[in-house]
Amino acid sequence: MVNVTTPIKAESRDLNFFYSNGTKALNGINMPLYENKITALIGPSGCGKSTFLRCFNRMHDLYPGNKYQGQIVMHPDNTNILDQGVDPIEVRMRISMVFQKPNPFPKSIYENVAYGLRVRGEGNKRIMDDKVEEALKGAALWNEVKDRLHDLAFNLSGGQQQRLCIARALATDPEIMLFDEPTSALDPIATANIEELMSELRGKLTILVVTHNMQQAARVSDYTAYMYLGELIEYGDTDKIFTNPTRKETEDYITGKFG
Repeated sequence: MVNVTTPIKAESRDLNFFYSNGTKALNGINMPLYENKITALIGPSGCGKSTFLRCFNRMHDLYPGNKYQGQIVMHPDNTNILDQGVDPIEVRMRISMVFQKPNPFPKSIYENVAYGLRVRGEGNKRIMDDKVEEALKGAALWNEVKDRLHDLAFNLSGGQQQRLCIARALATDPEIMLFDEPTSALDPIATANIEELMSELRGKLTILVVTHNMQQAARVSDYTAYMYLGELIEYGDTDKIFTNPTRKETEDYITGKFG
């Protein structure tokens, strides 16, 4: 059973999404994200996981013709972040995103982390220095890069680049962090580091992660949602979803009979 005493940080309400060509990619998704918990989205390729994830920080706004219906409500302020009057830049400050492949900017390590602060208008160097250090520590990267903050970010290893992207996302003090297959391009050691980092970050913010890796979902998440063909088939405690799912479709996917 879902723990009803844990506050909800955000929730989708009757969320539909249409791509610009008219394809309906999400169909009436109702799902909570619990505060300071990790929720994993699982399901076969093309089922709508990443589409759903990207609704949370209005990524689809970047392409004309895409259309949302329904709501994504942030708590405790009860803001529908899909409302046309809500600035998507502000949404992305509150809800940051880490992508499948590390995507550092062609700038120094320091400037990568400081980027969001500069966008927000922060000009005080001491505050910037403190926030950059705090974010790099939060991403478990500070000790590895503190003596070369002005080196190009591309000089880092793949795993370090992904942690740098996490630091960049942390610098603006987001309330929710979205991870889209964050370890699929990494080796097992870097993957373990990112998973450990996600578990630590849970103490500071709420996490929604898309993963194709069943074992990863079982290891890192508190709640799991199984999606198929743009619909939410089942949602609940990760332990229950993986050991005693309610729906046969979920069981078939988890056990490898389907997908």
